[in-house]
Amino acid sequence: MQFIKGPKDFWAGVLFVALGIFAITVGSNYSLGTAARMGPGYFPRILGILLILLGTIIALQGVRVPGESIPRWHWRPTLVVLGSVVIFGLVVDKLGMALGTVLLIVGSSAASHEFRPKEAVIAGILLSALACGVFIVGLGVQLPIWPAFLNR
Repeated sequence: MQFIKGPKDFWAGVLFVALGIFAITVGSNYSLGTAARMGPGYFPRILGILLILLGTIIALQGVRVPGESIPRWHWRPTLVVLGSVVIFGLVVDKLGMALGTVLLIVGSSAASHEFRPKEAVIAGILLSALACGVFIVGLGVQLPIWPAFLNR
């Protein structure tokens, strides 16, 4: 594509436009309401319109302004992070939110070439405390904080 000077910006803009169209399509099944009494379809439509506008601006910038090319895709970090999320989903009921989140953070951190185990464990513990505070205590999500064998 000869007319695209900034492929990163252009394709990011196209992605925003596609997500905006998707949001409007999904939101069109819900009633819009008014600005004073917003219905369930109001937010997805407004968000979709904003995404389309922003995406168009970014894509046009990619056509007009020279920019970076799209780098080669690295599969290992993608698979490690996705695998960590899957493992979290499988173990959170058995190990609890606290240990499951630490595993998620440490496992996902291993995807980076700058991985430092000590820092990953510290970050995992801090983020685990934050996640337990927000989701279990604050929002009342029904997940165990600790493994069942520690509750005896």
